[in-house]
Amino acid sequence: MFFVFLVHRPANRITLITLHLTWNQIEDNGAQHLADALRYNTTLTTLSLWKNQIGDKGAQHLADALRYNTTLTTLHLYENQIGDNGAQHLTVALRNNTILSTLNLGRNQIGALGAEHLADALRNNTTLTTLHLSWNKLGVLGAEHLADALRNNTTLTILNLEYNQIGDNGAEHLANALQNNTTLTTLDLKHNEIEKKLEDRLKALMERNGQ
Repeated sequence: MFFVFLVHRPANRITLITLHLTWNQIEDNGAQHLADALRYNTTLTTLSLWKNQIGDKGAQHLADALRYNTTLTTLHLYENQIGDNGAQHLTVALRNNTILSTLNLGRNQIGALGAEHLADALRNNTTLTTLHLSWNKLGVLGAEHLADALRNNTTLTILNLEYNQIGDNGAEHLANALQNNTTLTTLDLKHNEIEKKLEDRLKALMERNGQ
């Protein structure tokens, strides 16, 4: 009945714009029901699904909904079980979605391949301004993929890459890319074993962009 509410508002016209379903057991099947409702919902702007055991299949359902939804601007999928395949499904949606501005995929199971897919989205998407990928498994190669996309991206302003084993080599790729990027103002690279010299270089680039 709840999912029906998202599609057909009651007679008293209660307008639901923010929905937090954090720390439940929604899983892939529940995500499918939510996605079915999102296809037709025209009021919801924020959906938070933190810690709900949603995997690649659930991400696919939500991605399919994003291809049709015209109001959702913020989607939180922190601490689920989304891997590279799920990231690929979301990438396909982001290529055509012109509404979503914030996507939180922190603490999932996304590796370098998933980062490559998301980098492809950043090359084509013109509305996403905030992307959280902390606590994943991006590594040096994942950082390189994202760096390549950042060279030409002109909309992303916040990128969180905490705890991703990026290291000095990955940070070097990002720093080189940011020489050409003037829109990213916040890049969080804490706990990635990056030497101070590189940290200072990246900080200077962020300060330049923030002016």
